Amino acid sequence: MDGVRFERRSEGDYYKVILHIGSTYVPVSDEDVEALKKESALSGAFLELFLDRIGYSSYLKDQLKAELGKIGNSSEQLSLLRQAIREL
Repeated sequence: MDGVRFERRSEGDYYKVILHIGSTYVPVSDEDVEALKKESALSGAFLELFLDRIGYSSYLKDQLKAELGKIGNSSEQLSLLRQAIREL
C-alpha cells in the first residue's frame, strides 16, 4: 500500500499507534503522538515536527520524504495526517 497513514492499535499493545510508510511501518510513542496532536491544532510547521518526531533517523526521514513525494498533492496528504493524528 502506498502513502503514509496511522493505525491505532489496542490499549494492551506497547505501541498504541503505528505509522505505515509505504510497505513498512514505524511504531510511534505516546509522547510523539501527543506532541503531534498539539502541533496539528496549530497552523505552524507540522511537516518539520512530523519529520523530527517520526523520522528519528536519516533513513526514516528519507523514506517519509520519498513516500510523500510519490503522492501528487503532499499538502493534501499532510492535511489528512493532521486530521488522523487528531482522531487518535
